[in-house]
Amino acid sequence: MPDPLDNPIWHALIGPHAKFAVGRGAARHYLPEVSPFSAIAEPTEAAYADLAADSAPGADVRLVRRSEEPAPSGWEAVNARSLEQMILPSTALPPHGLPAESRAVPLGLDDVPDMLALVELTRPGPFGPRTVEMGDYIGVRDPDGHLIAMAGERLRFDGHTEISAVCVHPDAQGQGLAAALIFRVARPIFARGQVPFLHVFPDNPAMDLYARLGFRWRATLWLTWWRPIR
Repeated sequence: MPDPLDNPIWHALIGPHAKFAVGRGAARHYLPEVSPFSAIAEPTEAAYADLAADSAPGADVRLVRRSEEPAPSGWEAVNARSLEQMILPSTALPPHGLPAESRAVPLGLDDVPDMLALVELTRPGPFGPRTVEMGDYIGVRDPDGHLIAMAGERLRFDGHTEISAVCVHPDAQGQGLAAALIFRVARPIFARGQVPFLHVFPDNPAMDLYARLGFRWRATLWLTWWRPIR
């Protein structure tokens, strides 16, 4: 039986995130204000037809696939990048928590302007005006109330939740905030009986941090940008 981690967006969109999905048959898209990603169940002609039917005119479709695949008939390839998938084992979790974990506060819709500003500065990955609705997000504010670090949950499906949007303001780096927020996000994931995972580009320096925190490499996936030829 295929591992849902090999097609994580699909399993999120037909599972806990179905409320954010548009599509038909063997294809789904996130609402654009939530996430820019799409998915297919299997790389078949019918699935690609379903995918094209609900894609915005002229827009790229972003898919995460188990291997690098050529663009199907009727589509043009825009870009492709390898993507490392990493898993956090429960044994990596500090039993008593890191000191900075106590600084974390919940983030919600009222915090979105501050979250978008931090994302614009630090570029942790796609984050839109409704991304915060995908899961639980937390952050750290400085004494003046400025958001200086955040992390949260993105893809979710049976047995797994993705940790995402890990970012720290340049002026606040070196305080251990990224590690503290990652573990703070991971604790309730483990408490739900799930396994935390994340995705990172291989040239991202954060890979070293994730390895030090105990994340283990699971697989190399491919992020592809395709566009229907209309």
